[in-house]
Amino acid sequence: MTYSEKVLEQIQAGQMPAAQQSFTEALAKDSDDMIFSLAEELYGMGFLHQARQAYLHLLAKYPNEDELRVNLAEIAVSEGHNDEALSYLAQVQPDSDAYLQSLLVAADLYQTENEYEVTEEKLKEAYRIAPDEPAVQFALGEFYFMTSRFDEAIQYYFELIQNGYTEFAKVNIAGRLGICYAQSGQFKQALGYLKQVSPEYRTSDIRFQTGLTELQLGETATAIKTFDELIQDDSQYASVYPELAKAYVKENKYQQALKALQEGLAVDQYNARLYAQAAEVTSHLGNNKLMDEYLKKAHELDPDNLTISLDYSNFLLHTHDDEGNIKLLEPLIEEDEVDPQIYWNLARSYQRLEKFDLAGKYYREAAVTYSENPTFLKELVNFYRESGDTEQMVEELKHYLKLVPTDDEMQELLDEYEEY
Repeated sequence: MTYSEKVLEQIQAGQMPAAQQSFTEALAKDSDDMIFSLAEELYGMGFLHQARQAYLHLLAKYPNEDELRVNLAEIAVSEGHNDEALSYLAQVQPDSDAYLQSLLVAADLYQTENEYEVTEEKLKEAYRIAPDEPAVQFALGEFYFMTSRFDEAIQYYFELIQNGYTEFAKVNIAGRLGICYAQSGQFKQALGYLKQVSPEYRTSDIRFQTGLTELQLGETATAIKTFDELIQDDSQYASVYPELAKAYVKENKYQQALKALQEGLAVDQYNARLYAQAAEVTSHLGNNKLMDEYLKKAHELDPDNLTISLDYSNFLLHTHDDEGNIKLLEPLIEEDEVDPQIYWNLARSYQRLEKFDLAGKYYREAAVTYSENPTFLKELVNFYRESGDTEQMVEELKHYLKLVPTDDEMQELLDEYEEY
């Protein structure tokens, strides 16, 4: 048994002091080929310091072997020593047999520094040199996948499939293609690839994406089945619950949708959007008390979420809780940019409380945006009528009838006041 073999055996047995002694002996007495193999094994096992020592030992004997420099650069990148890695890579010239691998390591290095333009440049150069090299195709596919450029990733994953690779570096290529096609809106192609993913690669992410794609294709019952099976196997996968609820809503099964969301809230109890979605579903069940609880909780968890605030405001208007609505919205008008719906909702509450000065103020603010909105104008007419401002009422009534000339009731109202 060589010392290199002893090192690996002793590591497996957890005999680290003995393994270190054998490693020293290996560098002194084993063949260079054996030391190179040992370095590769050690790197794969995560013993970077020892792998680096072995490669440096060999580089001292073979200073023209660029493969050793690339391997040392790869270790340096893994350890976050990017300057050291660049120093090794700079010594590898384009005419070197190791140049292609050096480009892939350089791309990895620049990606760790979020220099994506340089990463892409290095990978593209590698592709020009070796367009049929699977490692290059995979690296480009992964780069575009990780940067959400799914349309561009498809080409390189597809080339791998054409070359006979259904998996590469423990990544299932059909699964990657399925996600890329789904993210690009090509749902039929996506589902075809997602269903090709072998059982050992059918992760929760893949199964979730499969359900989403089925939902997009209108295969609602199938999507529900896919989501249910995912929950049975991975009940902590929080993202599945809101999508399962959406599937049930598509089938008008609101009670089942609410149950799915309640199960989701048991897993992800601080998700404001989940509470807001539960409130929306509850609105179809006529349970105002539960809806109020969900909206209040959603607002407490994410008070800066304007969509949630307006949903809550609309609910408070619907239940005639005008004091609560004012308390909710008044702080929001102090912000630099105010959604005009806030002014409109405040105006409605102040009008109902017969605080006409404040109602008028907010109606005027809202009118900047909604002056051509017939629903708003009709409310504005009624406000001016209720507050006794006949002149403004007639003016807005005429404006409204230009937009909706077929509203006989409003035309009669105008005729009445003009005759008067």
